[in-house]
Amino acid sequence: MSEKRVIVFGGDPAGVAAALQQAEAGMQVTLVEPSPSLGGECLPQTRIIDGDSPFIRPDLEALRNHPNIQVITNAELVKTESADGKYRFRIKRHTPRVDPEKCNDCMECIRVCPIHMYDDFNEGIGFRTAIDYFNPETAKTGDYNIFKEDMPICQATCPANLNIRSYAALIADGKYAESLAVIRERLPFALSIGRVCPHPCETACNRGHVDEPVAICALKRYVADFEMHNNFDPPVEVPDHFNPEKVAIIGAGPAGLSCAFYLAKAGYHSVVFEAMPEPGGMFRYGIPEYRLPTKTLMHEINWILAHGVELRCDTRIGKDVSFEELQRNYGAVFIGVGAWTGMTLRIPGEDMEGVVDGVRFLRDVNMGKKIDMQGRVIIIGGGNVAMDAARVSWREGFEEVHVVYRRTRKEMPASPWEIDAAEDEGVQFQFLVAPVEVVGKKGRMTGLKCLKMELGEPDASGRRRPVPIEGSEFVIEAENLIAAIGQRPDIKFVPDDSELEITRWNTFAVEQETFQTNVPGIFSAGDVETGPDIAIRACANGRKAATGIARYIEAKRREAA
Repeated sequence: MSEKRVIVFGGDPAGVAAALQQAEAGMQVTLVEPSPSLGGECLPQTRIIDGDSPFIRPDLEALRNHPNIQVITNAELVKTESADGKYRFRIKRHTPRVDPEKCNDCMECIRVCPIHMYDDFNEGIGFRTAIDYFNPETAKTGDYNIFKEDMPICQATCPANLNIRSYAALIADGKYAESLAVIRERLPFALSIGRVCPHPCETACNRGHVDEPVAICALKRYVADFEMHNNFDPPVEVPDHFNPEKVAIIGAGPAGLSCAFYLAKAGYHSVVFEAMPEPGGMFRYGIPEYRLPTKTLMHEINWILAHGVELRCDTRIGKDVSFEELQRNYGAVFIGVGAWTGMTLRIPGEDMEGVVDGVRFLRDVNMGKKIDMQGRVIIIGGGNVAMDAARVSWREGFEEVHVVYRRTRKEMPASPWEIDAAEDEGVQFQFLVAPVEVVGKKGRMTGLKCLKMELGEPDASGRRRPVPIEGSEFVIEAENLIAAIGQRPDIKFVPDDSELEITRWNTFAVEQETFQTNVPGIFSAGDVETGPDIAIRACANGRKAATGIARYIEAKRREAA
């Protein structure tokens, strides 16, 4: 028997015939088919059909029984490598979710399935249920499957496009390690994201139209916690050999560490430069400890670093290392710094003692700095940063905590559960109120002068614009003010003569498929590219940037060869 191996992609009649021909010639054949079954395909409607059947019937019996043929259905080609005239393929197989050993062909599943969809086998003519046999001609062989061509709405809504359907089903089967493996294909921060994500996937979940959405985020956290609390070592999977090129990553936050992780998986070492004393970025310094404990975050970061990622903290680009040096010494540069600069209120008196922005306040608390907790505190804003600042203020011991928002509760962009939690903890809300001046004595704040508002016509965001009510001024007495009305990236490290395209929001303009900037070899993702956004989007875009970086380096290597 020949030692040569042949791989055939496609289980249609031509693929089946080719596999049989090669097998008869003594080759070892692997037949890969992306759909759930092999064989007959429905002839196009424009063809004249001779005989009784509209199907082409290849010799499937001979194929299945041939000792030289291995059949892999429901599979896709993930990666191809070639060297010395030989090819190596990585194949990913999707489970059909039907155990052929237990199926007795009763068809009860088809009769009760409530999901109807276009028949993908029959050119979209007619309908089928979500569970069915893909090919009517092969039904007798037990090729039942659950097959949906379109991406589920939850997966499409998730910024990382996590395969939610698969990992939830694996959890239901008690396969926790396999579920985590599915999650980590596209997200390395299961522990952290499982705690802080506002889970837009659940808002979109179709189950919510029946009773309530599937607890997608909690399921992710559950399997990650199960691994951590049971002291199971998460797998560290890296190539046997790394490529010679290294990548410089600026920022050890969600985007930067995600990029480093997937670069390591692709065979590239990276050096992560972090200005703060510890890694984590906004995970570490922007999210309160009660939501994301530092110990939990570091457990996950240490696992990422174990993949061959080098970390250099307390290293500020532009001061300790120049940006130009990174460009000279590394194969590519990735910029993943967060939005660390809080927006100002632009009202008189905000330079008084006792006034601070929300980003700085949360950073100082997370760093363990001493906070002046005397008296009352007012938080301006209606987003999640404002809710974090309010709930942290309550925990830090302020006498009273007030949240002032210029619209109604309905228009607040913060997650509803965060608003409810803040209210339950004793935070006081004042709606339809806007600040106009910080008042005080001898440079110290004593109160906030406000105007009452009413809602007018919708603005560009779709929310009704707040309109001041003339003569409605009043003062809220307080000794402290936290402005949580927005934030933006700090990119002072970029040289003035840099050719990088910077938007009016102080973010980098990138090509959305590769996340490369207008300067070849420089990539960016995270808040410094999108503006302030949720952490899972930073993780997702960091992963996509890693793919773009790997392709860029490989293209440069081919040009130099």
